[in-house]
Amino acid sequence: MLKIFNTLTRKKEIFKSIEKNKINLYVCGVTVYDFCHIGHGRTFVAFDMIMRYLRYSGFQVKYIRNITDIDDKIVLKSIKEKIDLNVLTSSMIKEMHKDFFSLGILPPDEEPCVTNHINHIINMILILLKKQHAYINEKNDVIFSVDSYPYYGILSGQVLKSLKSGSRVPLNNFKKNPLDFVLWKNSKKEEHSWHSPWGKGRPGWHIECSTITSVFFKNSIDIHGGGSDLLFPHHENERSQSICFNKKSIVNFWMHTGVLMVNNKKMSKSLGNVYLLRDVLKNYNAEVLRYFFLSTHYRHPIDYSEKNLQQSYTSLKYLYTALYNTNPNSDTIEGSHFIDDFHQAMNDDFNTPTVFSIFFKLAKEINFLKKQNMFKANKLSFILRNLANTLGFLLQDPESFLQEKSRLTESMIKKIEYLINKRNIARQCKLWKEADNLRKTLLSLDIVLEDLHDKTIWRKK
Repeated sequence: MLKIFNTLTRKKEIFKSIEKNKINLYVCGVTVYDFCHIGHGRTFVAFDMIMRYLRYSGFQVKYIRNITDIDDKIVLKSIKEKIDLNVLTSSMIKEMHKDFFSLGILPPDEEPCVTNHINHIINMILILLKKQHAYINEKNDVIFSVDSYPYYGILSGQVLKSLKSGSRVPLNNFKKNPLDFVLWKNSKKEEHSWHSPWGKGRPGWHIECSTITSVFFKNSIDIHGGGSDLLFPHHENERSQSICFNKKSIVNFWMHTGVLMVNNKKMSKSLGNVYLLRDVLKNYNAEVLRYFFLSTHYRHPIDYSEKNLQQSYTSLKYLYTALYNTNPNSDTIEGSHFIDDFHQAMNDDFNTPTVFSIFFKLAKEINFLKKQNMFKANKLSFILRNLANTLGFLLQDPESFLQEKSRLTESMIKKIEYLINKRNIARQCKLWKEADNLRKTLLSLDIVLEDLHDKTIWRKK
């Protein structure tokens, strides 16, 4: 029985889909003005894991992740760097796809760009105006009226009376209430814009997700997700305007990933501690980064540091070492308490830290059985690999992962293979001392050897 923590109710609830065996999953995507950083990685790996497990559990998941390709940051960067806005966003979308592919994140079923839904956005704003949930200010901006929705603040837990004027949002003489937010922004001549009943302009950020979920899900969403930084005001605003647009609008579960810190400090450009995914992946295997992201429960804060990445590498290496030199094959994975424990942990709000502890118990048992009963070791190896694959782990050949060839130069690989070949010749000639010295030479290069009956294999120490 799957239980998920619902941000709206602030408790774990038994999950029941709106339509039997089908799940509508929506996750707020990237604003494509720059390369993706590790904060993006944490959020989208978490929802990739969730989507994978839901499908593994037998649900038909329709996964939509939008792309914000019009936004103040995009417009400003386009003007500052004198790049055509469409060229900028197209380039960033391609780079985002590269980064996500490298990290093993499966693509969503649909990935709508906001600019392809401008007419839908305008139509939604027209209805909000007609229902008197919005007004037009002196600048010809269309503004959502927070006071028109009596339940504003429920999702994020904000109490309107405590949100003193200007304390959480900048004071603005063009709003009736400082918490009111822009649905349509009147644009300057040099800015990217579209024609609307209120003049040339562009959509506000919050209206984008409401429109796209309305188009793709007809206002019925099983799970709506994103980073905790989006909870207020973005998701609060989105929920309010969606319900005002259509009172039948349903989001059964709101899910939010925890904050990502860097060496116990908030990640920000001003502190110079923003790490791009592509830069981290130059030095670490993608599965190591995935392991790091999921080693902490998705709802909890996580601290990015070299120490924690190294620890994740060591942990993943232990699992691959258990699979090393096994033959994971079986007709079924049923009948193991490890499988039951895995399901129990995942059904408890996707408790991946507990899942990883189960993987470690499996690996320990495999290592023991390697010396006693290879048939059973192979069967458990199959279970370990199958369960880990479900979450996007242990997809690589163990020998390749442990050798870390991607982090070695071609000349170093040739040197290792040369020394191993030389050692094999020495062994054939029964020059045991020379063979032993060559093993020590390889060990000084952090290369560990294992002699099998027909060959010698190696891996990084």
